[in-house]
Amino acid sequence: MSNQHVLVIFPHPDDESFGASGTITKFRDEGVPVTYLCGTLGEMGRNMGNPVFANRETLSSFRKKELAEAAKQLDIDVEYLGYRDKTLEFEPVAQVADHLKRKISEYKATTVITHYPGYAVHPDHDAMGAAVVEAVRQMEPDDRPEVWMHAISNDHEEEIGEPDIVYDIEPYWDRKLAAIKAHLSQADGMMSLIQSTDQQSEQLERLKKERFYKYVFEQ
Repeated sequence: MSNQHVLVIFPHPDDESFGASGTITKFRDEGVPVTYLCGTLGEMGRNMGNPVFANRETLSSFRKKELAEAAKQLDIDVEYLGYRDKTLEFEPVAQVADHLKRKISEYKATTVITHYPGYAVHPDHDAMGAAVVEAVRQMEPDDRPEVWMHAISNDHEEEIGEPDIVYDIEPYWDRKLAAIKAHLSQADGMMSLIQSTDQQSEQLERLKKERFYKYVFEQ
């Protein structure tokens, strides 16, 4: 099945850049439209910039501007879903799934990229991934997009095996880096890693490969 529209569904501004921006860029270079459905404004994030330039009241405004710049670098559209940061795990899964199902149908998505529930480290990541799976499960089999899931936890390969998709995103590295840099309030730790003298570090090499698991739905 050829891709007609890719939806990236993560909870926070910056999730798209850290987790999938090389893959996003690959799709855009192939002429495939990509839209980021961002769950929250990331208003409860711990990082306020280094040196600090935001506070709890202003962080959401900064993060919105940062995502707009990252989206410009990646040439994608952004729509906010309107949930509150660090509360997605408390939202009724059925309600979030119904919301997402409507969006997936509206965009006629052929591929959805989200987090792998249970292996995504942050409760918001797990909750969003679970809601995406439930949303697609409720669709007619012929209408379902492929669901690609990004796992983050250190032990995920031991528990769920090797990923189904591995992209070497070296050709897109400059644009991934530009998207990461756009998230000024959140990117300090990542930039320190990237700019370290050990440019061949295992962690850096992992950043240059993006891995996804395909969710298999029962017929």
